[in-house]
Amino acid sequence: MQASQVITASAVTAVALTLAYALYFDHRRRHDPAFRRSLARERRKHAKAQKAEAEAETENKKARLRSAVAAANEEGYPTGVEEREAYFMNEVAMGEQLLQQGEGKAAEAALCFYKALRVYPDPPNLIQIYEKTVPKNVLDILGQAIALGDSNILGEPIE
Repeated sequence: MQASQVITASAVTAVALTLAYALYFDHRRRHDPAFRRSLARERRKHAKAQKAEAEAETENKKARLRSAVAAANEEGYPTGVEEREAYFMNEVAMGEQLLQQGEGKAAEAALCFYKALRVYPDPPNLIQIYEKTVPKNVLDILGQAIALGDSNILGEPIE
């Protein structure tokens, strides 16, 4: 026998075995109630595990954001007019740079925009500007950061 005949025979055998298993599986799925129940049980178990994993990831993201906001607030913000202006421009520029780098940097970009918002004299006006220029996913994270940070950030403008 030649090598090409061996390869062809092996390939045909593999296809035949795969087809036979698919037919066996389909027959069993259609006619065996216990097998159908076990498949449904596995499907529910898998969906539950995925849901728990997604909830854990969401909670992990919230915890990381909470700690980043707390660290930014503890770090403090400049008080002088020129220092606040320079800080604001630096944070906005850094946030825009992070946005250019892609989806993975959305939380870091939102944190930069949050820091800029903290030193801006009229936060509600800046939020309106953010709504027009910043992607929605970053705005959502920014909203969470505002909720986790100072609740009075949108109240009185900084003098």
